[in-house]
Amino acid sequence: MYDPQMVQPFREELTSIGVEELLGADAVDEAIKKPGTTLVFVNSVCGCAAGSARPGLRLSLMNEKKPDRVVTVFAGMDQEATARAREYFKPYRPSSPQIALMKDGQLVKMIQRQDIEGKEPNAVAQTLSAAYDEFC
Repeated sequence: MYDPQMVQPFREELTSIGVEELLGADAVDEAIKKPGTTLVFVNSVCGCAAGSARPGLRLSLMNEKKPDRVVTVFAGMDQEATARAREYFKPYRPSSPQIALMKDGQLVKMIQRQDIEGKEPNAVAQTLSAAYDEFC
């Protein structure tokens, strides 16, 4: 587990734009099982989360179509919540960061670390926006 004070700014980067933090398994189940679309962002301390994933998510939320809900769990911090979210992501292997778009409780789009690492935030945002346009 990381120092909570160290990761607080990483959490706030998402919560400040309206992303709901899920801290337990029950909260993950409740969010994902709601009708409609739910984007699940697995937050991380890594450089690609800071340089590409979080800024890309922020940019993607300017798209005309958006998910009904955007939620986050924090890998290495919220272990129960992260583990539960990743159960919904099978057969994809865990990665941090990781972004899943769920529709009516089913996975419809997965973006793994290898899809994020080395990409500019605009590229991540374009990938997310295309998924919103298709599924939201």
